[in-house]
Amino acid sequence: MAMNHATQDYLLPCGRDVEQVWERLDEVDAGRADAHELGCPHCQATQESLRVLRGLTTELAEDDTEPSPDLVGRIMSAVRAEVRRRDLVPLASPEPGEVQVSDQAVAAVLRFAADTVDGVRARHCRVRRSVEDPPDAPGVDVELSLAIAPDFDGDSLSVVRERVTAAASARVGIRLARLDLVVEDIYDA
Repeated sequence: MAMNHATQDYLLPCGRDVEQVWERLDEVDAGRADAHELGCPHCQATQESLRVLRGLTTELAEDDTEPSPDLVGRIMSAVRAEVRRRDLVPLASPEPGEVQVSDQAVAAVLRFAADTVDGVRARHCRVRRSVEDPPDAPGVDVELSLAIAPDFDGDSLSVVRERVTAAASARVGIRLARLDLVVEDIYDA
């Protein structure tokens, strides 16, 4: 019986400790199994499971796949957006006084709307109060940078424009005075 108290709970029905089976696995694979290991179905099943575990662990250890630069960039953009609360965008309100929302919150809603179009990933979104609009009817100017799939249909940019405009109005309650879509990258699909 194993003396390690941490593994004492991992005894097989035959009385062997899983740790002992693990330690003897190389010996068994080299053809030096004892009589018990040759005939015990519990030890043999455990050995097979441990071989699979060892193979998968080796495969994971040898895997040098790096996350895509796009993934890291998107995560960092979201982190930076959370940290920087810059400008506030006025919302139209029937009540007296001014209601404002963070430009970053508006940008998040608009990026999400663009991401709903197949073959499009929103990157950066800059939202500014429109300087051309009168103060009593404020609108916003938006510049939205996109990455597209290699097989992206250029006509789908009009779908992006429609969804972003609809989200601005329905989800946030702002009017887009200007929407500039900038395709800045192509991503691997």
